[in-house]
Amino acid sequence: MRESPSAAVTGAFSYTGSAVARSLLSRGLAVRTLTNRRAPINDPGGSVDIYPLQFDDPKQLVDSMRGTQVLVNTYWVRYPSVGVSFDRAVENTRVLVQAAVEAGVQRIVHVSVSNPSLDSPLGYYRGKAQAEAIVRSMPISHAIVRPTLVVGAHDILVNNIAWFLRRFPFFAVPGSGNYRLQPVTLDDVGEIIADAALGFGDMTIDAAGPDVLSFERFVLAIGAAIGHPARIIRLPPGLALQLIRLAGLWVREVVLSREELDGLMTELLLSHEPPLGKQSVLSWLSEHGSELGLAYTSELARHASRRARG
Repeated sequence: MRESPSAAVTGAFSYTGSAVARSLLSRGLAVRTLTNRRAPINDPGGSVDIYPLQFDDPKQLVDSMRGTQVLVNTYWVRYPSVGVSFDRAVENTRVLVQAAVEAGVQRIVHVSVSNPSLDSPLGYYRGKAQAEAIVRSMPISHAIVRPTLVVGAHDILVNNIAWFLRRFPFFAVPGSGNYRLQPVTLDDVGEIIADAALGFGDMTIDAAGPDVLSFERFVLAIGAAIGHPARIIRLPPGLALQLIRLAGLWVREVVLSREELDGLMTELLLSHEPPLGKQSVLSWLSEHGSELGLAYTSELARHASRRARG
C-alpha cells in the first residue's frame, strides 16, 4: 500500500501552523510538526507526529524531516525577546532550510509577511526579506507566502483590541487612522499555504483577504462585533505609543511595538495583488465577536509555555 505524502510543519499547535496542518490533513497528507510548544494554542484537527525544534542540533532537524516531501516553515519572532533577535531568527531559518535540503525534502514553503524589503528600516520586515533570500538560494523548489494581518481564533492583535474596547470608554488611534490594511482570515491563510505546498515551481504570493479598510474602520468593526461601539480619539503617533507602552506596563506585555506601529501606518499590511483569500474578515468578526476580548492574550505568556519558538 502506498504511503500518503508527508509534510513537516513548524508550529502545528501554534497559530498559523495549526491552520496549515489542518488543511494539509484534510487533503490526506501525513503531518509531523517541529515544535517546542507544551500547551497547544490551536488544535490542527488530526493526528500529528511531534518532533523537537532545536536549531542548535542540525542533525536532529535532519532526522526529524527525513521522509517528508514538504517543509512548511512558519517560524519567526514577533519582536526581539528572550535572547532571540531578528538576526538570530534569520540564522535559525538558514539552519532549518539547510537541514530540510539535507533530509531530502523536495519543496520548502516559507511563510513571510506582506511587503518585506532588504532596504526596510524595520528589522522585522528586513529580516523577513533576508529569510526569503535564504530560501530562494536553496537548490530545491520553493514557495514564499506573504500574509498581511491574519485574523482568526486565538489571534493576538484583534483579541486585544477587543479587550481594550470592552474595558475602556475611549480607544486611542495613532495619527489619522486612515492608513489602510487588508486582513485575511486564518482559515484562508491555511488554505493558501497548503495550496502552495502542493503546487509546482517557484512562486512568491501574497495571502490577503477581499476587504481593504482603514485602521479606524477596522477598530470600529471590532467594536460593533463585540457590542461595545468604539469611541475613537486620534492622537499624535508618539503620544499614542507612550500610552500603548503604559498599557504594556499594566498588562506586563509589549502591546504594540514601535516597528509594528510603523509598519501599520506605512500600509505594509496592504497587498498589491488580487486577493487569494475568499472570506471577508468583517463577516468573520460579526460571527465571532462574542468570543473576542474576554481575556487579554499575552504573547509573553504563550512563549513561556515553550523552550524555543516554533
